[in-house]
Amino acid sequence: MSNPESQLPQPGTAAAYGQGEWLERYGSSLMGVFGAPQRVLVRGSGCYVQDADGKQYLDLLGGIAVNALGHAHPALVAAVSEQLGTLGHISNFFTSPAQIQLAERLLALAGAPQGSKVFFANSGTEANEAAFKLARRNSGPGRTRILALEGAFHGRTMGALALTAKPAYREPFEPLPGGVEHLPFGDIDALVSAVDETVAAVFLEPIQGEAGVRMLPAGYLQAAREATRSAGALLVIDEVQTGIGRTGKWFASEGVLPDAMTLAKGLGGGFPVGALITFGDRPSSLLAAGMHGTTFGGNPVAAAAALATLSVLESQDLLANVRATGEYLRRELAAMDSVAEVRGDGLLIGIELRDDVAPAVVAAALEAGYIINSTGPATLRLAPPLILTVEQAGTFLAALPGILHSVRASASGTSPSAATPSTAGITTEGKP
Repeated sequence: MSNPESQLPQPGTAAAYGQGEWLERYGSSLMGVFGAPQRVLVRGSGCYVQDADGKQYLDLLGGIAVNALGHAHPALVAAVSEQLGTLGHISNFFTSPAQIQLAERLLALAGAPQGSKVFFANSGTEANEAAFKLARRNSGPGRTRILALEGAFHGRTMGALALTAKPAYREPFEPLPGGVEHLPFGDIDALVSAVDETVAAVFLEPIQGEAGVRMLPAGYLQAAREATRSAGALLVIDEVQTGIGRTGKWFASEGVLPDAMTLAKGLGGGFPVGALITFGDRPSSLLAAGMHGTTFGGNPVAAAAALATLSVLESQDLLANVRATGEYLRRELAAMDSVAEVRGDGLLIGIELRDDVAPAVVAAALEAGYIINSTGPATLRLAPPLILTVEQAGTFLAALPGILHSVRASASGTSPSAATPSTAGITTEGKP
């Protein structure tokens, strides 16, 4: 796949070796917790990346919803370079203008009332760990339960892992911090029945990205807000994957004011930064001085990166682009014969195939020059940069029917050329 408008920077020393040698060195030097890497990527520009062999890919995963501005965005590069050239790490014995400005900006975007505060971390998991501690501080005699949902993913460190529902992630490390219960996904009656004065907090993702882009039903978040407020429990909304414009809104939970919200991924545009926002005086006072901390959280460089990301998203009206491009993708995908269902909002999209071939489709798409991923045997996920254009999305839509046909043909042992793949729902120009 080529695109004349997406010429990447010329190779540097990182591309002095090919994929094979880099992967061999990876295998002998890094822990195997991620399995074997699919490719060795060496550079990127906009929505495109290039591997060590010089092949180019359209990145439709965005570092798993991280690279909000794509790769090597000039505003982000300039902000990080300027800040690092002035002041890098200072520890949290001190603060910086960038840290304060970022906290103020997030509180304003979230519509947080007087008395609200921000704690900065380095990742979504760390933000959820802080929120877990917040929940424990809201506990007391008889108030020890913490509720999350089946299918939830809140991170892999011990507190966040206790909130995460996937047995394969949990079981090797049990016993986990206690008191966490998982409710049936999307069942408002089960939620309302479970929330009482014994509950310290309820943790919710507006859209479960890791579970296959599953959306909470209409009214669920509002029901959770009413139930937790009535019972004196905290409502914690995990916007790590859905926040900062991913759904075409600053926050997917817009319209529901929680007690706490966690952010990360797209916030830094690719630079590691996470945040816990507490809403109002009481939640903001639960973690007193010395009860929590971090070495790197809120450092000037991370804060500068986040400020630059927010500035570009706002000044270029990228939330409108997210809505338009996301709607186009979902509409065209839903019209394809091989697609059973399309879920999501904005540029967080789950594609449910009619066959359990998603991992093979991911591999075939990579060979064709497209980076996507699978969250289950029949589920594909897209979480591209928020700068993705309709034209770029159209190239993927044009290629996908052939990719699906090739995978099905390979699975059945027939020649991919034996039949013509469906192109329903797309135009030859890749435009709506």
